[in-house]
Amino acid sequence: MTNDGPGVERTGHMAVGGDRWPLVAVAGLLAFVAMLDMNIVNVALADIADGLQVSTATAQWAVLGYQLPVVALLLPVGRWLDGVALRSAVLAAICGFGLCSALAAAAPWMACLIAARLLQGAFGAALFVLMPVLAMRSVRPELRGRAMSVPATLGPLGAVIGPAVGGMLLDHLGWRSVFLVKIPFCVLALVVVWRTMRRDGGLRAPDRRSVADALLVGTGVAIVLLALTLAPDGPAWLLLALAAVPPLWWWLRGPGGRPVAGALRTVGLVRAHGAVLTLAAGFAAMHYVVALHLQRDNGVSATMTGLTVLAFPLGMGVAGPLGGRLADRYGARPIAVTGAALTAAGLLLLLPLGDGWAPLDVAWRLALAGVGLGLNGGPTQALVMGAAPPDRIATVGATVQLARSLGFTLGPALATAAWGLTGPDTGVRAALAPAALAACLSVPLLALPGSRPASVPENATDTTSAAHD
Repeated sequence: MTNDGPGVERTGHMAVGGDRWPLVAVAGLLAFVAMLDMNIVNVALADIADGLQVSTATAQWAVLGYQLPVVALLLPVGRWLDGVALRSAVLAAICGFGLCSALAAAAPWMACLIAARLLQGAFGAALFVLMPVLAMRSVRPELRGRAMSVPATLGPLGAVIGPAVGGMLLDHLGWRSVFLVKIPFCVLALVVVWRTMRRDGGLRAPDRRSVADALLVGTGVAIVLLALTLAPDGPAWLLLALAAVPPLWWWLRGPGGRPVAGALRTVGLVRAHGAVLTLAAGFAAMHYVVALHLQRDNGVSATMTGLTVLAFPLGMGVAGPLGGRLADRYGARPIAVTGAALTAAGLLLLLPLGDGWAPLDVAWRLALAGVGLGLNGGPTQALVMGAAPPDRIATVGATVQLARSLGFTLGPALATAAWGLTGPDTGVRAALAPAALAACLSVPLLALPGSRPASVPENATDTTSAAHD
């Protein structure tokens, strides 16, 4: 049970006091680790299959066992975290995530590994929700853009470099090391949170209604994610998504879904969520198509392909902190729109290249797109989180993460479908077209603000927004 005394920090209320940048760094570190885990295990599947003597298809559940609960539990976890103490929630999520990493590394059988990954995915869902809340709560509103740019930049960087880090660990230390590598980061985050945040109340267990909501929305979102994951093997798998309609509709019409839908409608955040989804889809589709086309169709070495694709995270890493500073000075929306436009321009410039790609020609276009996404990430997160109702901050954080996660899964599925439906002469252009179109859609979605109450300012980094909640 919670002990909500006067000193308790809640996930839905702003902290009073000085800026605590170490906690912002923790939010960025956790974003990096959580997204790293989304991709680092992929390269170890063959070794896991050999080491635990299972088929490659069974070993695939070392990845799906984490990804499915992360995405499926985001919304119910966000609703639950709106009512609990922040410090206790962060410590519990980090401890659970790190412990499950250790259990996965020590798993003697595949069943144990899958169980550890499923549980780790549940803790991962909590981390994904808490990261933007922690960054937002740790600084004054006028510095929110800068703070939000830290997890918004480091998270995608973790996703991009995951395969490279996993490959190096696999070559030198074996497959169990891809799980152990996250534990030092968790220990560091625990120490900083323990020493920096003041003590608060304990965690309350979810009630029966929350568990029922988690089952409904978790089932629906898991079905959608599974359909998108299997779609590259055959477009007919997309029909599986229809099975998600009944549980999601039932949840949306019930006491668990109505507050989520109401929060998004009240503050006009639907367009911003659409922009997050479309940009994530464009980024993921581009990353998938570029790496595959360079190696498979152009005969570029794996090393040169890696260096070429590295242009994107380098551009993003350079522009991320700048985007936060510009948002704090000029407002979140114009910087977010500018970043989305640059990302769209970079992806559009890939289309005229045709089938014969030179790595340098590709690299500068990827760098431009990376700069755009770096400028966009922090301001968009600040725009959304700053407009969230004070008692629904974790819920809105969960909806943003869900939109981004679905975009990451939807992008490669659309690119693969477009590639397969066209001939070999135009396949790569057709595969890149959905990526460019998705990025272009994000620009008007961000540029046109939704309706919102007069009490919620449009500029999420304004000093007046939620300063006295």
